[in-house]
Amino acid sequence: MKTIKLMTAFAAALALGGVATLSAQNAPAQVPGAMDASRVSAGTYAVDPAHTLVGWRVNHFGFNDYFGVFGSVEGALQLDPADVSSAELEIMIPIGMVTVASEGLRDHLLRPGKEGGTPDFFGPDPAPARFVSTQVLRTGDTTADITGDLTLNGVTRPVTINAEFTGAGANPMNRKETIGFEGSTTIKRSEFGIGYGIPMVGDEVELDISAAFEKQ
Repeated sequence: MKTIKLMTAFAAALALGGVATLSAQNAPAQVPGAMDASRVSAGTYAVDPAHTLVGWRVNHFGFNDYFGVFGSVEGALQLDPADVSSAELEIMIPIGMVTVASEGLRDHLLRPGKEGGTPDFFGPDPAPARFVSTQVLRTGDTTADITGDLTLNGVTRPVTINAEFTGAGANPMNRKETIGFEGSTTIKRSEFGIGYGIPMVGDEVELDISAAFEKQ
């Protein structure tokens, strides 16, 4: 009788252990990043080029907007969460790696000018765009306006990016401390010497930025 009770207890223990293991396996994974500013430490951060994108959107003929994206962004961020206004940001955007749905449009964006003239858009082998911050103004608990000089198509003009902190934590793949931001701004391409098709194709270009930075 005692043997039966022991076997029953042992079986129950195994069953409970199996349930616990199954529950652990089925438990939802913890998202490594969280919108928690206390997770951010001061230091130098480098752009994660594989997970940083600059999207652009422009109106086409007054019918609808067309959009594309730049990737492989490089750059660095100096940040002290206790003094956000002291932050410094510099990024480089490879214009020649523009991605769009239409191969015909991509060819046009990078096409040389006719008979050695000025290209309609960027032309072949364009220099990367460069943004260097000159002022960071905190506007809320998780937001800031980042003003800086944008150099595009050989022209430099001031631009202000409305930025928002979106998450921080350790990247589970490489264990690096990572912080994320989203930003937006609007520029006039004519101010950077790209006036082809205006006003049929819009002058104003909306930029949407999704950026990840890894601590060095």
